[in-house]
Amino acid sequence: RIFGRDRDAGVVVIKPSGVRYEDMGADDMAVVDLATGARVGGGRKPSSDTATHLELYRRFPRIGGIAHTHSRWATVFAQAERGIPALGTTHADHFSGGVPCTRLLTEAEIRGEYELETGRVIAETFENTAVNPDGVPAVLVARHGPFTWGKDAEEAARNSAVLEEAAFMAWHTLALSPQIAPLPPTLLEKHFARKHGANKYYGQ
Repeated sequence: RIFGRDRDAGVVVIKPSGVRYEDMGADDMAVVDLATGARVGGGRKPSSDTATHLELYRRFPRIGGIAHTHSRWATVFAQAERGIPALGTTHADHFSGGVPCTRLLTEAEIRGEYELETGRVIAETFENTAVNPDGVPAVLVARHGPFTWGKDAEEAARNSAVLEEAAFMAWHTLALSPQIAPLPPTLLEKHFARKHGANKYYGQ
């Protein structure tokens, strides 16, 4: 499910609930008011995960697009309640550190406003750690799956694809070398900064 935010209008756009991707068109998208969560446009009921995404937009105002998938390898880590460690420079080219996994929701949170609580536990994960959601635009929700974000919906979707590849490589690396340590900080910082830092120099 992919969200996009229109900051000027104060709305977000999300896919409709329970509609196959191959059957969707632009007119099927739901437009939701960011402040109230009310549907204000579009022809279909919004995704059941709307409250999760709205909470992330409110807590992290620099996010312009959000994607949520159940991609195989990232979901394996989520089901294991384990973050994806930064084990190599391919990971460091895209993320400034390991991708965290949230705590498991409590029974009360699950029985209550489940989707809203999912957004809250994601925000809590970043607020209670040193992980920067701008440098690590991804999270694993324990026993659930990955969420990614970016400056717009296209970047959020691209980060989902990158996360899945990072998870695939991490799983196999850990299978070959279970005791391997995370990438040394200096090497991680070098690879991330040369693409994303203030003095980045990778590319044209």
